[in-house]
Amino acid sequence: MHIREILAARRPTFSFEFFPPKTAEGADVLFQTIRELEALKPAFVSVTYGAGGSTRELTHELVVRIKTETALEAVPHLTCVCHSEADIASIIERYAKAGVGNILALGGDPPRGFANYDKNNDAFQHAADLVSFIQKFNGGGGHGDPAGFGIGVAGFPEGHPSTPNRLVEMDYLKVKIDAGADYICTQLFFDNRDFEDFRERCQLAGINVPIIAGIMPIISASGMKRMADLAGGARFPARLQKLIAACGDDEAAVQQAGVDYATEQCADLLKNDVDGIHFYTLNKSKATREICGNLGV
Repeated sequence: MHIREILAARRPTFSFEFFPPKTAEGADVLFQTIRELEALKPAFVSVTYGAGGSTRELTHELVVRIKTETALEAVPHLTCVCHSEADIASIIERYAKAGVGNILALGGDPPRGFANYDKNNDAFQHAADLVSFIQKFNGGGGHGDPAGFGIGVAGFPEGHPSTPNRLVEMDYLKVKIDAGADYICTQLFFDNRDFEDFRERCQLAGINVPIIAGIMPIISASGMKRMADLAGGARFPARLQKLIAACGDDEAAVQQAGVDYATEQCADLLKNDVDGIHFYTLNKSKATREICGNLGV
């Protein structure tokens, strides 16, 4: 089922994101996490795609395993970076044959260490180009096409890291939607005012597809610092920093503070009619299960 159909029938939705482990042991551990979270009956789960396609096979294997061994709707991420048109065509054909019905189309980042990487060599320069190509693969049916792939794209409540002009940023997002994207899943954020502002700016830009809010609970102080780097400089409100700092070296207290803060975020989003909440799980279930329990999910 396409995510747009799920969103049309069931809002707000709850969904989870995983990344593919690099070892068989790690895959087994992750699948235990997936089984624990499957009990919450999420609307869908997504699987990340390594920079430059570095986890291409691992992503495909995990998506297919989720599809065949669980009742979950799995959404693979797919990026433009370091791929030819033939590469992308081959990937989406494999997903189509496996019965996968949705793709999250992203611009993507080049792998670290690619000193000579030249973006001009990529067949698709922007996520909108990838969306258009998937729609051509679908037969060009657009939003109402019952066959082919449903398509999601990313949104950035704190601003796109490579587009400091927020007006131009919304123009680019509108191009992705007009190319055929069905919904937006946002990057993580820690201040709901950023999300509300983003949602209002989408409305002003004529973007009327569902917007799913990306939430990542803090589970360690060191993880918060790494998260800031990986997210391109996520903004941590002073109140959140104070909560984490007050826990000192007590890791359990840090995790509880992170769960409590994320629960408060989600409750406020639900109060303000969010279309869905997507949890960045870091392949762990405890914090996400606690938050969902607090929310009565």
